[in-house]
Amino acid sequence: MRRQTRAGPEGPGPDGDSLYFVGTATTILRLGPFTVLTDPNFLHRGQRAYLGWGLSSPRLTDPAMGPADLPALDVVLLSHLHGDHFDRVARRHLDRTPPVVTTPHAARRLGRWGFGTKALDTWEDHVVTRGLHTLRITSVPAVHARGVMGRLLPPVMGSIVDHLVAGELRRRVYVSGDTLDGDHVDEVRERFPDIDAAVVHLGGTRVLLHTVTMDGAAGVRFVERFQPSVVVPVHHDDYRVFRSPLRDFVERAWGRDLVAELRCPERGEVVSLAPPVED
Repeated sequence: MRRQTRAGPEGPGPDGDSLYFVGTATTILRLGPFTVLTDPNFLHRGQRAYLGWGLSSPRLTDPAMGPADLPALDVVLLSHLHGDHFDRVARRHLDRTPPVVTTPHAARRLGRWGFGTKALDTWEDHVVTRGLHTLRITSVPAVHARGVMGRLLPPVMGSIVDHLVAGELRRRVYVSGDTLDGDHVDEVRERFPDIDAAVVHLGGTRVLLHTVTMDGAAGVRFVERFQPSVVVPVHHDDYRVFRSPLRDFVERAWGRDLVAELRCPERGEVVSLAPPVED
């Protein structure tokens, strides 16, 4: 795996395609003229995220910004409706102008809260057009848990986010969502080859003795399945239920012969989503 690279708040370079890391799975993606907010979680240190079935977890960190600090958005991309991905702060203060692209399960609840939504079943897409530029978000399979636990947790989706110019693909980003590794990742690779960047939800989250997000080992297997050019790990240290620290993923990634470049932003940092320039 290539070396880690970081860029400060001034931005990643003239390409413009970037990820600003707010915290947890909350990021701001900039692809061409489009701006996308993912999984809005703005709770602060000590506040509890409610996970359903009477379960909650305290946040251990502060987000890099709040809803009032966000730029103008074209889309909010929500992988699923869980308290560490869409919280009570987002419900109260998030601008309701941009559509929330999400699962049908989440869309029904958000609609009752007054948000405009676009519900996507697996393999369906949502398109935003601006002149010659098109942003296409496609829902892809994700597995939050298996067996009984899988039925208790809310449905989740991964997303392929494509930026096209005059109909030609310019950049492709895979946002994993809270998922375990598995054959469903191979389905995504077959339909969407040539991933420029993967935003990978990690943490090895443990709920009722079940692991419900990828730990370091599963994250490396996930990346090996489709070998993106760039990997940006998120969702790894913000809550007490996260049991697999980022270093576990990084150390395992360095021990494998992966072609991807690993970019690990701190909260409040920006990384480029452009593939590395070959020496």
